[in-house]
Amino acid sequence: MIESSALIVIASAAIATYASRAVGAMVSGKITVDSPIIDWITCVTYALLAGLVVRMIWMPIGTLGNTDDWMRFSAAGVGLTVFLLTKHNVGLSVLAGSLTLIGLTSYFGV
Repeated sequence: MIESSALIVIASAAIATYASRAVGAMVSGKITVDSPIIDWITCVTYALLAGLVVRMIWMPIGTLGNTDDWMRFSAAGVGLTVFLLTKHNVGLSVLAGSLTLIGLTSYFGV
């Protein structure tokens, strides 16, 4: 009984996943990138991402919550500075911020 329930759940999840992808593939050719709805979706996406990043820095949970606030803010500041100095290179800024946090937590023993 449990195995058949698991199969039903897996099959339902697969149908839901592939059905939404099929609808996306059918509709994708009819959507223009410059439409107002795409602009709105882009804005909402950036807002959600910014909110998640701020929450992760300001109110972290898990292992990151064991670090001091000043370490997280310093790492974010270094990452932002590198981002602005390197003409918006996301990879370098994430690397700089991560290495800063690793260095601070290693040096101060968190």
